[in-house]
Formats: sequence, C-alpha cells, structure tokens
Amino acid sequence: MTVSLIAFAILLGMVFIRIPIAFAMAVVGGAGFALLRGWGPAGAMVGNAVFETGLNYSLSVVPLFIFMGNVLAGSGIAQGLFSAADRIFGRMRGGLAMATVLSCGGFSAVCGSSLATAATMSKVTMPSMRRFGYSDSLATGAIAAGGTLGILIPPSVVLIIFGLLTEADIGKLFLAGIIPGILGIIGYLLAVMVAVRLKPELAPKVGEVHPMTRRDAISVVAVLSLFVFIMAGIYGGFFTPIEAAGMGAAAALLIAFATGGLTRGALWTAFLDSATASAMIFAIIIGAEIFSNFVTFAGLPDALSAIVTDLGLSPWVVLLVIVAIYMVLGCFLESLSMILLTVPVFYPLVSDLDFGLAILQDPDAVLIWFAIIVVVVTEISLITPPIGMNVFVLRSVLPDVTLGTIFRGVYVFWLADLLRLALIIMLPVLSLYLAT
Repeated sequence: MTVSLIAFAILLGMVFIRIPIAFAMAVVGGAGFALLRGWGPAGAMVGNAVFETGLNYSLSVVPLFIFMGNVLAGSGIAQGLFSAADRIFGRMRGGLAMATVLSCGGFSAVCGSSLATAATMSKVTMPSMRRFGYSDSLATGAIAAGGTLGILIPPSVVLIIFGLLTEADIGKLFLAGIIPGILGIIGYLLAVMVAVRLKPELAPKVGEVHPMTRRDAISVVAVLSLFVFIMAGIYGGFFTPIEAAGMGAAAALLIAFATGGLTRGALWTAFLDSATASAMIFAIIIGAEIFSNFVTFAGLPDALSAIVTDLGLSPWVVLLVIVAIYMVLGCFLESLSMILLTVPVFYPLVSDLDFGLAILQDPDAVLIWFAIIVVVVTEISLITPPIGMNVFVLRSVLPDVTLGTIFRGVYVFWLADLLRLALIIMLPVLSLYLAT
C-alpha cells in the first residue's frame, strides 16, 4: 500500500507541474509495475493496455456519441433550444440565465459531453445575456454549471466508461441518471431565482418576449425525438447501448440535414473535433489502464478493505470519506481521469459494504447508486477551483472574462449541487427508482 500511495503522490506532483495526465499515469504506472515485477512484464503490460484499449469494441461509443453532439452543435439546434427556453422564462428576472440552464440540459441530453455543452452554449447564450445587461458572473456561471449536466443526463460518455470499468449494465446506468439530472436542472433554476432575488443588479427584467418560432419548435422536437429514439431503442431491445451510439450518430446526421442547418464546413468541423476529443479520451483511458493495473497489483484495493474492516468504520462514514476524496481530487484532476483512476480502487471497497437499506441489498443496486454519486461529485468538480474544467473552457471561449468572475458566478450553483448530492446519498431511491 505504501508503494501505491507514493505513486499517487508522484502522479499528483506531475499533474501539478502541468504534465499531461495521460502521460503521467502511463509513466508512473509503467515504472511502478516495473519496480514490482521487472521491465519485461511491465513492457508487456503496457503493450497489452494500448492494444486492448484501441481494439475494444465497447469503446466505439466514445467517438460516436461525441460526433453526435458535434453534429447537433454545428446544425444550429443549440440556438433553437435556447430560443425556445427563452420563450418560457423570458419575462422573469434572470429568465435568460434560466433559459441557458434549461437549454444546456436539453443539449447535453443528446451530446453527452460537459465540455462540448459548455463551449457550444457559451457561443449561443452569452451574446444575448450581454445584450440585455446581465452580469458576466451570472451569465458565465449559468453556462459553466449547465454544462456539467452533460455527464449525467443520458446518453453520457462518463456513465458508459463507468459501466465498462465495473461491468455494470449501461442501460440501467442511463435510467439511473435521469431523475438526478432533472433534479440538477431544477436546482440550477432555483439557484438563479435566489441569486437574482438577493442581488437584482445581476439580471434586469426583460419586458417583451416573442412567440416561439418554427425553427425553435423544430429544435425542441429534434432533441426530444433523438433522446426518445436512443432510450426507446435500448430499452425496447432494438439495439444495445453500444449500438445506440451508431444509431444516434446516424439519426443526428439525418436530423441535421433535414433541418438544413448542417453545412459542409460544419460537418468537416464536427469530424475534426470528434477525432481530436476521441484521441484525447483514448490517451487518458490507456494511461489510466496502465496505472490501474499497477495499483491493483500493488494491492491497494485489498489494503483499503482491510483497513476499513480493522477500524470498524460505518459504511456511511466510508462513503463520506470517499466523497471527500473525490472533492479534493476534483480540484486537481480532469473528470474522466479522476473516474478512471479511482473507480477501480473504490468500487471493490463499496461493493463489500452493507448500508443496511433494503433497496441496497442487491450488489447491482449499490453499484448503480455509487455510480450516480461519483458522477454528481465529478459534476461538482467541473466548476470547483482551482481546476474547474468547464470554467477553463469558458475562459478560452470568452477571453475577456476573468477566471475570478466565472468562479464568482458558479458558487450559487455549486451550493445547489451540494444539496443535490446530499439528497442522492440520503435517498438512494432517487437513483434506483427507474433503474431497478
């Protein structure tokens, strides 16, 4: 266990000096494995990790779902979603910020990527909020927080990766994410209401609201249709969650061409962006696989289980400690890296715990519940300083807005997320009602 802890310390040190996380995990994991087994077995392990990850059929969902989101982003559907949401909340103080949250939730439901949602919606919603006199802090806070919904509302790339890591039913994970995702949207809407009630200067009232246009209605129907198509296909037995990625990408292309919003240039951009994002994710997965193999061989999961048993800690205390660790790691690590790095360590520990609740007697139920907890904590980490990946994405898209301004805007949404996390932990039925 000492070797594993030293390795984690070295890894965090490398990340702190801005060495790419995928490279850092591969180097530390490979070198650590070599120290324990020798360079020959370490080389074979690294080679197998690269080969098996690259040829893993299940991971084909990653580029396909990312491509689906990029196609929708390039087709102008995101703009239509925002306009439609604005028709609902436009007359209220803070209505444009609420429309941003709602449109982010809708877009992320078919995009599956928090970073892509934040980047896309910032281009769509920020000009409107600035034009009507919204403060940059509230505007960027709503975009950054709304973007986090992309890793929970299905189809979610992160939930797919979690399912592949733990061999959990991906379809059940998708169902489990729906209610917590809706709670997230509601919580963010209430956060905007509270913020503008306490500080009216953050958002003026917008007097005139135009009726919904045909383009707005088409965008809403397109997103709902694609979401229903994917979920109904999976649970109707027409295709597997893996095949759903290909079907969803094909359906997104048909929708984009039918609505006339996808140009040849936008399609080419969607291909390039999808290839770039997929290459980055696969590099992280390979690095995490190498590091995970080392940590498992070093005996860290077994050592943690032994410590919990020896100390006689309550399962709920153990869970809270794990959540606290995720909160700390989220300040330094990117979300996917954090999940790939920690789930192989924590999942065996949690699966052996008895929480004393009838709904959690089934080991599969514990796994699904734990998955949603991990993803919600990961959502929180996306807007938590000093890393806050969604905040940095916004900073790159909006260079005239400072990091401090964005972080000031997200704190009210961060508090709403903490409340949601507490509810999900105390009431497992929120995650398991649809999935079991």
